[in-house]
Amino acid sequence: MSKLQKYDQIRKVAVEHFATNPIGKDFQITTKVLYIKYMSKLQKYDQIRKVAVEHFATNPSLTVKELAEELGVTERTICKWRTDPNFMDAIYDRYMVLFGGELPAVLTAMVREAKSGNVQAGRLVLEHSGKLVKNINVTVDSPFEKYLKQVDIDAEDAEVMEVMEDIPIVETLPDRDIEPPVKRQIREKKQIDDAIKKEKYSQKRKEWYQWQKRAKAAGVEPLSARRPTKGQRKAWEDEIIKKEKDAEANN
Repeated sequence: MSKLQKYDQIRKVAVEHFATNPIGKDFQITTKVLYIKYMSKLQKYDQIRKVAVEHFATNPSLTVKELAEELGVTERTICKWRTDPNFMDAIYDRYMVLFGGELPAVLTAMVREAKSGNVQAGRLVLEHSGKLVKNINVTVDSPFEKYLKQVDIDAEDAEVMEVMEDIPIVETLPDRDIEPPVKRQIREKKQIDDAIKKEKYSQKRKEWYQWQKRAKAAGVEPLSARRPTKGQRKAWEDEIIKKEKDAEANN
């Protein structure tokens, strides 16, 4: 609690005292009396907060309304506590203490499962105790080492010689065919469009072939027009469907 909050609490106690004890000729009040009353209320307030922390740590599903009714405070007070970082840290710390108390029982159960033949439980127990460490080794071979492995030469007995003189030195390198980015983008887009068109055409050919097979099986004459209109194509397909339904009904 901050100094300003303590100051406000003392003011409230003083106001309550003056309201219930009007000043008279025999009235005497000291700072010590107000301090004692303030401390008694503060201790009660802190005790209720500790109980709230214990409830939230042991029962996280507890609602604000249920806790407020149990502690005899308002829901607004509980909500105000939950916005206090110190209050939430106290809940977390208490929960971790309770969680730590359960670890021995969990480890005992895992050891029992490992003894029964549970490989996964055994691995977890060994990892927790530091007896099993997962190591990932990455080996990168140089081109020369890969060559030695391909020709089956022992790298330890191999004799490395300088062959710089045998390597021809090229004064000028051939020109590289560097395609401009815009031109490459246009070319790749055209390739994608051509592939999509080819796929659509292939799909249409398959669909047309299936309709022809169905027409032949239903006894419908194929379309006379090489490129029928949509209306002709639809009428022809409807006739095929009608013939198929009639055949199913007769059977």
